[in-house]
Amino acid sequence: MHCELQKIACELGIREIKYTGEVSSYPKDDSSYAITRDPSKCILCRRCETMCSKVQTVNMLSAINRGFKTIISSPFNLPIAETNCTFCGQCVSICPTGALTEVDYTSKVWDAINSDDKIVIAQIAPAVRATIGEEFGFEAGTIVTGKLVSALRILGFDKVFDTNFAADLTIVEEATEFMHRLQNNGRLPMLTSCCPGWINFFEHDFNDLMDVPSTCKSPQQMFGTMAKTYFAEKMNINPENIVVVSIMPCLAKKYEAARPEMQTNGIKDVDIVLTTRELAKMIKESGIDFASLKDENFDSPFGESTGAGTIFGASGGVMEAVLRTVYEWITKKSIPDLEFNAVRGIHGIKESSIKINDMDINIAIANGLGNARKLLEMIRNNEANYHIIEIMACPGGCIGGGGQPYIQGNTEILKKRAEALYRDDATKSIRKSHDNPYVLKLYEEFLGEPYSKKSHNFLHTYYTKK
Repeated sequence: MHCELQKIACELGIREIKYTGEVSSYPKDDSSYAITRDPSKCILCRRCETMCSKVQTVNMLSAINRGFKTIISSPFNLPIAETNCTFCGQCVSICPTGALTEVDYTSKVWDAINSDDKIVIAQIAPAVRATIGEEFGFEAGTIVTGKLVSALRILGFDKVFDTNFAADLTIVEEATEFMHRLQNNGRLPMLTSCCPGWINFFEHDFNDLMDVPSTCKSPQQMFGTMAKTYFAEKMNINPENIVVVSIMPCLAKKYEAARPEMQTNGIKDVDIVLTTRELAKMIKESGIDFASLKDENFDSPFGESTGAGTIFGASGGVMEAVLRTVYEWITKKSIPDLEFNAVRGIHGIKESSIKINDMDINIAIANGLGNARKLLEMIRNNEANYHIIEIMACPGGCIGGGGQPYIQGNTEILKKRAEALYRDDATKSIRKSHDNPYVLKLYEEFLGEPYSKKSHNFLHTYYTKK
């Protein structure tokens, strides 16, 4: 083991190390809201290091406490919360021993469900419906939305809503923001802001470009805000008695929900975030026969969504959803083809353009932070000629999130998951976010106009240099 440590130190440019004993002598690190590391389970396989440094290019080697200290100051001795970790969770997804895991909030959810004075609401992210079935023996790419809703009700959730509704809301706001920039000589390119992993990456490594990302909150946070304002008002519920639980494919969503700016009127937008794996564990420990469950529908008013909201879970899906709306709003015509095949697929970087009236809108999509770095460097160096860019931190987008069922980099499974979301989109009667009647009603009854002052107060955020 000592030889291995010497090798690592050499690669890091550390000239002298002092070996202090077994890895197990180091304490468990639960300093962050998203990732826990247990050095006693680490076998120094370096998979996490390769993922973090070579694939994601975060170079956050302090994610792994390897059982040695340097005589000089070393990032290995820092808690995860004090590093530049993006909490994307890709290190967790490939750790073979469980030395790296998500912070487990299932006990908090059980406590909330068993509380007599709390209304516990679940929201389900787009990608989860295409992946959680794998935990129960379903073939990869099987949509199990109805069974998932049924399982959550059996677990004891008072309301089960669809984050896809909030994805539609996000598109209406984000498309309006993009048009505002486009037509008023605003900052371009505009970058989508749905992924908290890439936002954290941006705040650390590219904070000289603060005016580039959209200011829209993610669908998770928009949903939480509306649940504790609009929904609470309609149902005459004290928002302090509402517990919003998000079922997400992502570990960074745990971090995002804990950000101090993600609250409304002093109340957190989202209280607890569970990964796909954590929810599967809850279902299993409750003895629920998931495969035999009957399909049930989401509750209203946040249960109605469009196909555009569904494809958020795949790389390129946010871009495609935005283009469906922007095209019709600018041209005042129906879009001739809803499928933008050029932005689909799990390739690291995708480029295309779409003609809207007399203008070619240049677009780019990146999935994986290493690919995001390439695009962001181009923007920084004024080498990019894009109008709008989608970035997702994880391979394939949310379908490959750090909280999804483990697949060890199996790209065929990623493709099946994405294909499932596109099939689900194709079956929807409404496939454009701006046509969602419940989103339109939300603006009419509560928010006013998209991108208005009130919408900004509830649905937009700001970023912080780190």
